[in-house]
Amino acid sequence: MSTPQLVVHHDKDLMAQAAAARLITKIVDAQASRGSASVVLTGGRNGNGLLAALAAAPARDAIDWGRLDLWWGDERFLPEGDPDRNVTQAREALLDAVPLDPKRVHAMPASDGPFGGDVDAAAAAYAEELARAAGPENHGAVPTFDVLMLGVGPDTHVASLFPELPAVRETDRTVVGVHGSPKPPPTRVTLTLPAIRAAREVWLLAAGEDKAEAAAIALSGAGEIQAPAAGARGRQRTLWLLDAAAASQLPRSLYPPASP
Repeated sequence: MSTPQLVVHHDKDLMAQAAAARLITKIVDAQASRGSASVVLTGGRNGNGLLAALAAAPARDAIDWGRLDLWWGDERFLPEGDPDRNVTQAREALLDAVPLDPKRVHAMPASDGPFGGDVDAAAAAYAEELARAAGPENHGAVPTFDVLMLGVGPDTHVASLFPELPAVRETDRTVVGVHGSPKPPPTRVTLTLPAIRAAREVWLLAAGEDKAEAAAIALSGAGEIQAPAAGARGRQRTLWLLDAAAASQLPRSLYPPASP
């Protein structure tokens, strides 16, 4: 797995704008070289902030939206259209404003969907959808995502992989149901670390003083069971995108003072 690299911006707005520009470039380059691109979205204030910045960026029109596959790193297991679902928030921030191919928008199942309240069946179905999208060149049960984005929680969780809980210990399955999440709602669907590590690039987003301790722990050599963010690595690149507040507890030698 790749060694983490850090980019630190002055504040969360600049971070969102720069990350959106970076994502546009990655998608356009992937489409130019492979014909299509595959991105895993994250929710939360930083993930949605990035999507809103992308929506406002004139360069968004450089993307061929019909040749983009969108997946999610995790989802709150709630009814379709619930305002707390990541896909609902993503649609409001960006997706409804761009000409995506609906067949290439791979939302995780809702609690009022075909699996009802069976979150484990919903997770298994999403794993099957990922497996169907994986080609022989992917050497695994998920596509090789071009970019997989993750928000970092104050407790170092990423996706819905929380410290010490069963999901972060999973080594075989690519998607699991989460029961008893310490952050509401308690029932969720999440990618596992093996699925996350299939991505070419993993971007971890952290902004605000409440993320400073988590960033310091995850980048200090902590184990992934105790600090799931420490185990989120890309095949080719692992990029931490932070604002100055989130980077405030890191040694100055670890990151450049600012970079685009």
